[in-house]
Amino acid sequence: MSKAFVFPGQGAQAIGMGRALAETYPQARAVFDEVDEALGEKLSDLIWSGAIEYLTLTRNAQPALMATSLAAMRALAAQGVELGAAAYVAGHSLGEYSALAAAGAISIADTARLLRTRGQAMQDAVPVGQGAMAALLGLDLAAVREIAAEAAQGDVCEAANDNDPAQVVVSGDKAAVERAVELAKGRGAKRALMLPVSAPFHCALMEPAARVMKEALEAVTIKAPSVPLIANVSAAPVSAPEEIRALLVEQVTGAVRWRESVLTMAADGVDEIWEIGAGKALSGMIRRIDRSIATRAIGTPDEVRDAAASLG
Repeated sequence: MSKAFVFPGQGAQAIGMGRALAETYPQARAVFDEVDEALGEKLSDLIWSGAIEYLTLTRNAQPALMATSLAAMRALAAQGVELGAAAYVAGHSLGEYSALAAAGAISIADTARLLRTRGQAMQDAVPVGQGAMAALLGLDLAAVREIAAEAAQGDVCEAANDNDPAQVVVSGDKAAVERAVELAKGRGAKRALMLPVSAPFHCALMEPAARVMKEALEAVTIKAPSVPLIANVSAAPVSAPEEIRALLVEQVTGAVRWRESVLTMAADGVDEIWEIGAGKALSGMIRRIDRSIATRAIGTPDEVRDAAASLG
């Protein structure tokens, strides 16, 4: 079987995530310590025993989810499962940074600081309440793009996440996104709902954040990943450090082409995908994209042991 390792994005966060990994595997605990040190604060305390509303703040959720994913990778390594077992890595939005850290392209400390900067910059780009995102279910990408264009009316409204064949997320100015929700209901969407997010990610309104990230990424060492990354904005494999740097800037305003990314991996023979870190959202998307791909979520010590045992 050909495997890929994928890493979740915002929305997967939960109080207590990764704690059992850290208590079971010293190598996993070391990841949280490294992230705490890089950020100069005890983010691990917030992750394991804080308030969910603080963990959900973009500036906290992004490094916290990365830390949990990398702790799971270190636990897998302790059980003898190395990243080389995968043909590709990929991540959903911030998960792309987790994928790159897992593949040795960016150090964990630099990744934590980049994600803190990214989260803060995304939050600062649009005043709270001015932007919004909505999930349109039961419509394909072409239909959603038409709706977004019609809903814009001079505002920003764009398809931001092409998650699976029946779930596309739009992002932009709040009034335009609300118009898109109403239009979608009239165009046969099964559901159209506003999302509880603090900013309109992956659209043109994030341009100020893209400028911040360009500067931040220029100051960081990026190496070729040990296995190729399927990039969000191109849905194609990339290994060249300078191309990765440019794509990470583009990713701030560009759409997450998750459906196409999974299809790219499947077309190259990937028939099993492991979701590394918190939650199981990506596994659900993957099953809706291609039912022939086996999925496995790995975020607890038992899941780590079962995954290692599956490799014999």
